[in-house]
Amino acid sequence: MREILGRRLQRLRNRLKSLRPAPGQSGDQALLDAALSCATAWQWPVLPGVGRSGADSNRCACPDPDCVVPGAHPFDPGLLAATTDPRMVAWWWTNRPTAPVLLATGGSAPCAVSLPANAAARAVVRLDAQGMRLGPIVASPTRWALLVAPYSLERLGELLYAKDHVPSALRFHGEGGYLLLPPSPASAGGQVRWEREPAQTGGGPWLPDVEAVVDALVEASSGASGGGSRLAY
Repeated sequence: MREILGRRLQRLRNRLKSLRPAPGQSGDQALLDAALSCATAWQWPVLPGVGRSGADSNRCACPDPDCVVPGAHPFDPGLLAATTDPRMVAWWWTNRPTAPVLLATGGSAPCAVSLPANAAARAVVRLDAQGMRLGPIVASPTRWALLVAPYSLERLGELLYAKDHVPSALRFHGEGGYLLLPPSPASAGGQVRWEREPAQTGGGPWLPDVEAVVDALVEASSGASGGGSRLAY
């Protein structure tokens, strides 16, 4: 099955070469490749972020002049449009080649837990020392997000209810949420990258359960200053 998907993906990329912008025009093959890989190889539903506009590209392309996550959120299409259909993904990024790549979290797709970058680095060191097997980690200059297996809001609520304290710096991306994926530009500047790239298994990239990592993330986040926006990567 993976070989068939790989051949289809390559044929689609070859077809898109004729649609690539001419030299000197804007475009980013890496974003298209990343979106197609997520949708076809991993079956992660994706959609393009709204992106930026203006002469300096610092202003969000959405109508909100005070947008706190410029460029890094859904707008048109909305989050419900997220798909694994490679034809739709190719159409989006052919028409908007610099659009950020957004993962629609929850359902059958990965969920995530994010926290400030320094605190996350400490938590990862602790989990590694415990021999914990971690999944993909998305990193920006300000926040890291650990991808975990899908969880329900009820399950998450029960898990957090048992904690004495859940820091505001810790953010959860589950059903109805989204996550900015590499190699998208980060909303606060810089670029989103893989701190740990997805490890492919028979059923897609391996993901730990949220219970396996939440204690270390809660402890690391307790000393973090400034929770920031849940979308400020």
